[in-house]
Amino acid sequence: MPDPTVPPTPPVALDALLARADLGLRRIAGPADPAVVVHWAHTSEMADPYPYLLGGELLLSAGVHIPDGAGAGYFDAYVSRIVAAGGAALGFGVAPVHDTVPGALVEACEMHGLPLLEVPPRTTFSAVARALWQLMAQARTAELRRVTEAQQSLATAAARPDPVPAVLQQLARRLGGRAVLYGPEGTPIAGAGPDPGAEARTALAKLAEVVRPSGPSGQEPSDARPSSASDTVAGVRLVAHALGNGEGFVLGSAAPQRDAGDHTIASVAAVLLSLLTGERHSGSGAGRSSALVRLLLGAAPEEVAPLLGGDRWRVVRGRPDGRAAPDPVAASALGAALGSSLVDVAGEVVRVLVPDGRTVERVPGWTLGVSAAAAPRDWPAADAQASRALARARATRTPLLRHGDRPALTDLVPPHDADAHARALLAPIERSPALVDTLRTWLSLHGSWDRTAVALDVHRNTVRQRIARCAALLDTDLDDPDVRMELWFALRRT
Repeated sequence: MPDPTVPPTPPVALDALLARADLGLRRIAGPADPAVVVHWAHTSEMADPYPYLLGGELLLSAGVHIPDGAGAGYFDAYVSRIVAAGGAALGFGVAPVHDTVPGALVEACEMHGLPLLEVPPRTTFSAVARALWQLMAQARTAELRRVTEAQQSLATAAARPDPVPAVLQQLARRLGGRAVLYGPEGTPIAGAGPDPGAEARTALAKLAEVVRPSGPSGQEPSDARPSSASDTVAGVRLVAHALGNGEGFVLGSAAPQRDAGDHTIASVAAVLLSLLTGERHSGSGAGRSSALVRLLLGAAPEEVAPLLGGDRWRVVRGRPDGRAAPDPVAASALGAALGSSLVDVAGEVVRVLVPDGRTVERVPGWTLGVSAAAAPRDWPAADAQASRALARARATRTPLLRHGDRPALTDLVPPHDADAHARALLAPIERSPALVDTLRTWLSLHGSWDRTAVALDVHRNTVRQRIARCAALLDTDLDDPDVRMELWFALRRT
């Protein structure tokens, strides 16, 4: 629970109040420490203000309480009580009771290390309090703006093809330090930001173990361990957050200083990383597990499809733009963006099974090919459709390409006859998958050498050689549109 004695507004540096030219405040005793902050202003003429202070105040007094002939003992007791109550500073008004600040008060504040400010006659205590609250409001606005911008940048990072490194990088940048994701075994699996040093690095790893769930079953009750913990080592502020997915992941951060809003920013990052690293434990998750078991035990796809939540699905093939093969976390992020957890990483491509009723939109950082809606028995054909759509999308540099839903010519030919014709026609090249894929891609791109080379990640001369080889083996003229149409018909059956 938050401390009820701490106000919701951020504190203000005492130096910021001194910098207000309209107030004319002057520090005449005590340390010139830029770390001194003020939480609020309080006016009191009590000889012992201790019972009325909560700590962190700028105490304002005109010296009405000072008796005639007061000596050093009085001022020492007065200042010591302010310090004992946690007062941040003392502001002394030189009018209307005193023309100058008593020298014994200056000495006492210097001895006890309490900043003493001289308040000129033209400045009222209410003006000082009003200026303090204005500075607090400005600081609060700046803090809210910083937190909002951080939340937006973290959410944007979570939508990238490499979400975990992107979120950690943004968090490290916002905190001005290091951000690390620890795996269930306690080893760091990703990190971003400057190294805080061996001592802080070791201490952060130990702090992560404090919040990590553990026990004979691998988990403890939710109240057995704290969800977060902090420490300061070698001048570095360390914080560890247990991710809320129950999988044992921990987010750690190490920053040289602790600013207002840092806890909120780190909490947002922890929530996003929990979603990115965790599995979905729900009734639908149990249904998917049951469907997998039934498939492994020999059930037909159409029998287990209802357990997945629908009868007709689309296959989406995605490939990240400008980076190597996707990792499982990036694949899960793509599935989350498409609204499905049925995700498969197949080399450089991610395949996602999406319910027919869910609209597939483009995802920044990915090139997508989408199949037509298909029943379970037709999922292999839908996968082939998505593959062709992805190849065309990459060749034409289109973020998303959909396979047409209209009836095709193949629907007018009995499947058995169409398959037999396709096998006979393509028999000369069927033992060479590279030739078959090149011919299919080349035909789908209307005979473009350059776009076929881009789609297949090969040189255009390689495409020419393969197509020439296909023409020789098939003993046909590939410039003939009738031949191309017949070959395309056959290739769609394979």
